[in-house]
Amino acid sequence: MAEIHDLIIHHGAERAREMVPTEQRRYVDIAAALMEEERLAIGITYAGFCLTSLPHKPRPPDEVWTRPGARVTLMIAPGHVRDQGKTVPIGVPYGARARMILFYLQSEALKRSTREVVLGRSMNEWFGRMGVSVGGTSFAAIRDQARRISRCILTFDWNDSADHVQFGIVDGAFNLGGEAIDGRQGKLFEEVVHLSEGFYAALRDHPVPVRDTALKELCSQSMALDAYVWLAYRLHSLSKPMPISWPALYQQFGGGFAQMKHFKPRFVESLRAALAAYPEARVDLDTNGLVLIPSPPPVPKLTAA
Repeated sequence: MAEIHDLIIHHGAERAREMVPTEQRRYVDIAAALMEEERLAIGITYAGFCLTSLPHKPRPPDEVWTRPGARVTLMIAPGHVRDQGKTVPIGVPYGARARMILFYLQSEALKRSTREVVLGRSMNEWFGRMGVSVGGTSFAAIRDQARRISRCILTFDWNDSADHVQFGIVDGAFNLGGEAIDGRQGKLFEEVVHLSEGFYAALRDHPVPVRDTALKELCSQSMALDAYVWLAYRLHSLSKPMPISWPALYQQFGGGFAQMKHFKPRFVESLRAALAAYPEARVDLDTNGLVLIPSPPPVPKLTAA
């Protein structure tokens, strides 16, 4: 992906778009947005989400999602609701919208140093800045993911210790009721949600800064978001190049893909988008997998502090 950044530097974004194959022009657009950013806006995520991931697509409502990573295994138990007198599972959160809701909750909590996260117009405006539609069917999908987030239980089992971290994400309800309302007319969401003590403590102890513009450019691509935060966590901590095999990549990112041959092209596409959104990243792709090369973090340490 370095060649695309070089083309933009030497020829400008418009000319760079003309110099690459049609299918790569969107990577030029992503890279240009990051390189032209005037004000560095920061988002935050928990380190555990950088090493494993939520599902990309819906799973059976009663399934406990399990995803192993290189250092941690994530298990998500679905929540339940009462429906016509019966208790029924509602499934675990999944997809790009669930990830974007979590980015908002985590970023707001740490920026304000409080478990209380203001919703209302603040969340509406943030989604707008991120390019996420909050009207019509999109609002219904966001509301569904918020309900799943509010009721599920997460367990992170860290492989290099006997420790495990288990928590709900929020305390109480996180129900986005009503219809989508324009920010000038009223509130889209209820006023406040409280992160659980366990989740807030884990986030506070192990935060990973990312760039809001990168999240915006990748907001509809769940695997690209996963690849981006993984690289943001891993690359700057390396002291030497590290190879990552295709089986290891498949284990971490390939949930929902029955075979490696279906996973590989999708992951390569997502990786290219993530690298376009992370100009400092140095990653080599070969037949065996990837080689991660020590790189600066996407958010300079002084800015992240």
